[in-house]
Amino acid sequence: MYSSDTTKYLIHIHLEAEGVVEKPDVVGAIFGQTEGLLGEDLDLRDLQRTGRVGRIDVQVSSKKGETRGEIYIASSLDRAETAILAASLEAIDRVGPCIAHVTVESIEDIRVSKRKKIVNRAKELLLDYFEEGSIDSHELLDEVRESIRVEKISTIGQDKVPAGPNVLDSDAIIVVEGRADVINLLRFGIKNAVAVEGTNVSGTIIDLCEKKTATAFLDGDRGGELILRELLQVAEIDYVAFSPRGKSVEDMTRKEIIKSLRNKVPVEYVREQYFSGDLEGQEEDMPSFRPDPAAVETSVEPKGPKKKQQGKKPEPQDIQLPRTLGDHMKAIKGKRVARFLTHDFTILKEGKPEDVEKMIDDVNGDASGLVIDGDVNQRIIDHLVGKGLEYVAAREYKGIIKRPLSIKLLKIA
Repeated sequence: MYSSDTTKYLIHIHLEAEGVVEKPDVVGAIFGQTEGLLGEDLDLRDLQRTGRVGRIDVQVSSKKGETRGEIYIASSLDRAETAILAASLEAIDRVGPCIAHVTVESIEDIRVSKRKKIVNRAKELLLDYFEEGSIDSHELLDEVRESIRVEKISTIGQDKVPAGPNVLDSDAIIVVEGRADVINLLRFGIKNAVAVEGTNVSGTIIDLCEKKTATAFLDGDRGGELILRELLQVAEIDYVAFSPRGKSVEDMTRKEIIKSLRNKVPVEYVREQYFSGDLEGQEEDMPSFRPDPAAVETSVEPKGPKKKQQGKKPEPQDIQLPRTLGDHMKAIKGKRVARFLTHDFTILKEGKPEDVEKMIDDVNGDASGLVIDGDVNQRIIDHLVGKGLEYVAAREYKGIIKRPLSIKLLKIA
């Protein structure tokens, strides 16, 4: 939003408009209505061109025909010049065709904020790095046991990929990203993990996946997605287990690891839902979609020989009540139903698609997502973002201009 090495102040501005306006409308109003107002020395375009004022960051949302939002402008001018520039912005009275009210809420001194962070960090360092630790026998035992497990890591194949001691003997393998992931799984007694070590999948991994039941268990970030895409193209993966969003396998606890592996989903479901397409043909602009676990219990190390069934999909299970997001998407398809779900996929509120906007106002912080057999527009998306929902699954998306990063947009096939 601003350059930390040159910015002195950050102007916080609140905007209210009597109508629906977008970010380009606000930026255009700022430049258009302040042009020539303060003379050449404080012309906003010239100040931006010379780097004395940073880019204008606008965050707006519309609700019930009105638009509210925040504007942030970084300044490297002195105090007086920054104050004059901030005051000039309050002269804006229209945004596009709509009447607008602009108020400067505060002018933040970035240097003061930095000093506060330095002081707080210094306190942490003083407490953490100068504290004399006591000897804990349990910690010593855990460290020794962990070193034994680490020593069991080996390398296999001509590519010398890191692997647990049971990879070659087990009927099933777990494909992870790196050596640290293998070590963490070993720490909790899972000995059949093998590491990809990058997006270039080695021949050793490909051969293992052909002979054994393979589960991809990757980090919950962009790197994990890229490796998964590569694996699905070149290797015979049978299941996919998902890490919590933004978390690495090497940092996960035993409980998190076991839960993720038990909730793994068949690869056919991932191929259909994860790579089935995108909104308006722009996949790279969409938030990442991570399929929810299928309602089927699987063990960490499946036993028995691997049986390949080319071209066949797993038989659907007879489930009385939807227990996953995928179940709800199938349940409402073609029924003109809208459901608000909690974090554990129970139904919080249900109604007709045309009543969604009224339902949004009634839901509280327990709502985690929305599944709707109908169309979703920009206004509904903005309302859902304002309520803090994490995802929406809809039949169609129409008129979506801004795709917020805080909410996942899924499409019901």
